[in-house]
Amino acid sequence: MAPNPKVMEALGRAESSPSGDKAAAYEAMLRDIRQLSSPATAIDDLNAIADSFFGQALGVVATRAVMGEFVATLRELRDDGLCIAVGDRTLVLLASQPSSFLDATATIRELVATAHENREDFLDAAKALAEIPLDSSQRKVTDEQKARIWIRIVRNYLEVDDPTAAETFINKLKNIMHSVAVPDLQLHFRLSQARIQDSKREFLSASQGYHEISFSPAIADEERLHTLGMAIKCAILAPAGPARSRALGRLYKDERSVQLDEFGILEKMFLDRLLASQEVDKFAEGLQPHQLATTSDGSTVLAKAVVEHNLLGASKLYSNIRFEALGSLLGLDADRAEETTAKMIEQGRLVGRIDQLDGIVWFEGGEASGEKGSGRAEIIVGKEMRKWDANVQSLAEEVETVTNALQKEYPDFVAAHLVV
Repeated sequence: MAPNPKVMEALGRAESSPSGDKAAAYEAMLRDIRQLSSPATAIDDLNAIADSFFGQALGVVATRAVMGEFVATLRELRDDGLCIAVGDRTLVLLASQPSSFLDATATIRELVATAHENREDFLDAAKALAEIPLDSSQRKVTDEQKARIWIRIVRNYLEVDDPTAAETFINKLKNIMHSVAVPDLQLHFRLSQARIQDSKREFLSASQGYHEISFSPAIADEERLHTLGMAIKCAILAPAGPARSRALGRLYKDERSVQLDEFGILEKMFLDRLLASQEVDKFAEGLQPHQLATTSDGSTVLAKAVVEHNLLGASKLYSNIRFEALGSLLGLDADRAEETTAKMIEQGRLVGRIDQLDGIVWFEGGEASGEKGSGRAEIIVGKEMRKWDANVQSLAEEVETVTNALQKEYPDFVAAHLVV
């Protein structure tokens, strides 16, 4: 579509004006753009104005002034589609100009990114922001300004579930956040870190990050509870072991946790109780897609976490158990039950030993250290017999204690009934 005739007429007057008046003529035209243009021709009108004043060789100072008015016009029109179309076209023109126009380039890229965000085109918004010149010697940019741009990029990449690209900019932020004393930027940085760890299935680190953020006075009570809920979900999804037990303990002791729907499953996991499938299915309804993703062995993150938790719970109930019975308890076949048990013992998340000939796992008391190889228990000859002897001795001592107490309190009754 061709530009509006009124705009073309105004452009003709501006181009024929004396050199010293051209910039003022373009600025006046842009201020009157609503009267000169129409919604149907607005994109072509603004593109024609940009082509015209860049082609007039107004000089750096005058062109900057016109560009300032041009950017103000884009803001005032409040049309995302127009802003993207005109902004992208203007950026092509600016690319052929001297580095004196880096500020204008940055401002237009931010406008274009905001328009993409409004339309929920988060990937395009991230790309537009990533091209903003932040390290040029021709333009001074503070750490706070860099942080604002990079955090927006991170959040946009996270909206399209691209933690890898987001992490690139988080790593840049790590180098400057120590000098940025703006609370909201610090909060967004920490939250973005936790979200990236969550997306990468680094659930223990993500849980700790979410939990710390949930204490921030900078967010509303409802948001604090939501963040606490995310911390609980991540802790539950983390691999079973000592580190997760400590994380569950911190969250269980947080007095706010009882207000959340996740508290029931949190309590059972903290107390090493076995989880029923109905409880797990209900918990799964509140998880995000990446938290329900399938792992390399074909199971979901949640299913794997539940199996490992129930295996730890079984270790508290049994001294030993055959793999057929353990598999039935965990909802696995005997081979998968043995494989899971062996892996947890090898990684130091469960203390025990496996008798492959008899198909039995022997659980040992005490907490695993979490260090690789530390879960394998030594085979001690006669250990079970000595444990049996100790239990018999303990029972005999308890009976003797009760008898002595009765003899002291009711000597006649004991003399009449005690058989020696």
